[in-house]
Amino acid sequence: MQTSCKLSSVAKNYLNTFHCTLDGMIQDMTEAELNNSISYNYIAQMVPHHQAAIEMSQNLLQYTTFIPLQDIACGIIAEQTKSIETMQEIQCACGMRKNCSQDLCLYQRRVDQIMQHMFSSMSSTPDTNQINANFIREMVPHHMGAIEMSKTTLQYDICPQLKPVLDAIISSQQKGICQMRRLLHQPGCM
Repeated sequence: MQTSCKLSSVAKNYLNTFHCTLDGMIQDMTEAELNNSISYNYIAQMVPHHQAAIEMSQNLLQYTTFIPLQDIACGIIAEQTKSIETMQEIQCACGMRKNCSQDLCLYQRRVDQIMQHMFSSMSSTPDTNQINANFIREMVPHHMGAIEMSKTTLQYDICPQLKPVLDAIISSQQKGICQMRRLLHQPGCM
């Protein structure tokens, strides 16, 4: 946590919830029970990733009055809730698609690198009184992590039911990053 100024009580409350959610996500993603299926393992680690985005968006909605960011947060909640439901529905069937140990090792090594970079980027965002800007700076690396994990997963032999989920995550989160980066420079965001 990097604090660049004296924080208001509102900012402290927002940031405390963010950091608790981030810590929970890190723990749940790194301690996820994995097996010999890349498809299954992706879901096991992406569900807590999505759940954290939902909780972070709900946290923002308690504090922001900036309507464009409210819309983005509501979109994250709706999209990622649906994505979690879909992944949970297909996880058992996807777990039947087994991968060789070499692919599993290469895949997990790359995913671990992506996750560590994402955790580090999210943990090192400066804590300020600008809650809208804080959320964007926290959520952009979160989205980037999901995109990179999804692209990595697509390089392997995976369950056919998982592919449209990955494509949707990549598409929606790339769009979300563009929207948030544009908002960061609007006067109402600060």
